[in-house]
Amino acid sequence: MRSKALLCTVMVLAVALGPLAAPAAAQSEAYAGTNVSFETESNAVVGYAVGGQTMVETMEVQSASEAESQGSVGVGTELSAVTDVGGSAVTLESSTQTEASLTTESGATLEAHDNGRGVLVVRSGGDSQYVTANVTAAGSAESAGESRVVVTNDDGTEGTFVVVGDGDVSVNEEGNVAARLEGNSKLVFRSYPEGRSDGDAEQERLIADGSTAAEVYVQESSESSGEFTADVVSYSEDTTVEVTEQSEGTIRMTAERSAEEGKVIITTVSEQAISSTDGLAVTVDGEAATEASSYSELQTAANGGETSKYMVRQGSSARASADVLVAVNHFSEREVAMSEAGSGSDGSSTPGQPGFGVGIAVLAIAAAALLARGRTR
Repeated sequence: MRSKALLCTVMVLAVALGPLAAPAAAQSEAYAGTNVSFETESNAVVGYAVGGQTMVETMEVQSASEAESQGSVGVGTELSAVTDVGGSAVTLESSTQTEASLTTESGATLEAHDNGRGVLVVRSGGDSQYVTANVTAAGSAESAGESRVVVTNDDGTEGTFVVVGDGDVSVNEEGNVAARLEGNSKLVFRSYPEGRSDGDAEQERLIADGSTAAEVYVQESSESSGEFTADVVSYSEDTTVEVTEQSEGTIRMTAERSAEEGKVIITTVSEQAISSTDGLAVTVDGEAATEASSYSELQTAANGGETSKYMVRQGSSARASADVLVAVNHFSEREVAMSEAGSGSDGSSTPGQPGFGVGIAVLAIAAAALLARGRTR
């Protein structure tokens, strides 16, 4: 049975020397889920691993005002010159079957999502923050264009740091990662155990430029075989996504957004949830979405297109999952559903739209029967 998420706390107590009072206890915490594990020290997240592979040795977060007042970062210093910040105290506040939540004294929060990509989100909390992340000794970091840095381990495992909103991320002088977040921006880390593909890069672009409202991961529960859990990673502050049905062959969710502007929702489904994407039916508010042929077409649909569109990207055999990207053309509240062929989808259809061939087949059978009857008269 897969390991349950666990939370353990180890208290390290100092021994009093002579008449001196013992200093305050230092606290170390650890989290281990099905996919993600890490520990915390007093001021850092250490050993962030996905699928047993350590991706980040240490990560520290400190408010820009504190870092500059303490002198660890000079005012106006180039981001590439930021190699070390003091790091504010970090606490593992809570954990569930799908994620762990951490808080820092600087006001930033961290969310570690126990899904196949091990998504980690650092939220600035309204104040400017510096974030430094040291890669493994055998790893490397490389800029991947505006707002992105790719890290690579010696075994080929890759991951990307993506800035969403105001801010920037860079490879610093020591070959590690440094970011500065402004306002309510975020630093997102996604890992790719089987390597990073062109499709992964396109999804990162949609996340970085704000086109993606959320990622949803539906996978078999570690608690019980045949049951599923849903993990929602939110990138848009005014959008909420809730999975209302997660059964074998069917996934249904409600997306609500205060602004009318459309957004993309990325859903990663395990093969236990959707065993085949052939003939997958995708609907928005019961109407069939049309299939997009490119990521740019998806983005156009989300930017006020006439119809909602979707695209399916099959994962590698090792990952045994698929990504279904749905561009919802407008909001406020929409219901998104996806069903594999033969699962009893109740979505309506019109001729020629992908994934909805059942109605056409029924009409063809009826026509053939009428023709046969006419010939026998």
